[in-house]
Amino acid sequence: MNAKTSITINGVTITSSGGSINVINGRVWIDGKDVTPDAKNISIVVHGDVGMLSADGCNTIEVAGSVGGDVSTQSGDIKCGDVTGSVSTMSGDVRCGSVGGSVKTMSGDIVRK
Repeated sequence: MNAKTSITINGVTITSSGGSINVINGRVWIDGKDVTPDAKNISIVVHGDVGMLSADGCNTIEVAGSVGGDVSTQSGDIKCGDVTGSVSTMSGDVRCGSVGGSVKTMSGDIVRK
């Protein structure tokens, strides 16, 4: 992935290798490093490519680039470019480019660019 991927979490920008982003039990992990903000609501914006992004809860996920794997969240909107894997959210809207796998939401709209 792109060595100069920047990830903004609640307004704080972090530079990453673009490997993986996980939100688990309110903790944010980027490439295995805990970068959790001091806030209950989490919004993630990725500028560049990322390997995969998974969140058990997030207000919004936005990827201005491509995703090499899956993008998923249990609650929250997802906006992304091309995704090699699948895109899913239980509760939220999905706006995405081309997707190699499936796209699903239980409660929300799906719009492909």
